[in-house]
Amino acid sequence: MVPAGRRLFLALAIAIFTLDQITKAAATAWLAPRDEVTIIPGFLDLAYVRNTGAVFGMFRSLEDPWRGLILTLVPLLALALVIAMALRTPPTRLRVHGALGLILGGALGNLLDRLRLGSVVDFIEVYVGRYHWPNFNAADSAICVGVGLLVLDMWRSTGDS
Repeated sequence: MVPAGRRLFLALAIAIFTLDQITKAAATAWLAPRDEVTIIPGFLDLAYVRNTGAVFGMFRSLEDPWRGLILTLVPLLALALVIAMALRTPPTRLRVHGALGLILGGALGNLLDRLRLGSVVDFIEVYVGRYHWPNFNAADSAICVGVGLLVLDMWRSTGDS
């Protein structure tokens, strides 16, 4: 029988990957022809963007083939690291397995976009007045939550010693 931690890791990775791809397909079909859709005035819009860079558009100005190479190899290395961490983590550490599952699902979703489209579909825009957070997607959110959970776990673990 597969331990609970490993099941959680796989279930979350599959769920986030699926959610990410469904929401990106919906954004492409519904938002791409429009400019943007306001959800909460002054705070949240849905606005279709194709991000050719990395996180928050980093490396966007880097010329190909370097940009494509970096933005494909780095996520592949990160995926290998996440899987290795999941395999080395005791199955009873559910928070860590959950966090790694979120990161894996998000990373796979964005990597598939990059390989398939040459860019990543982003569509969530958060802002306050003229201050805008760069557009993001469900995969980015899952990665951030996963990293946050890992940091929380490390912080709580250091308090135990």
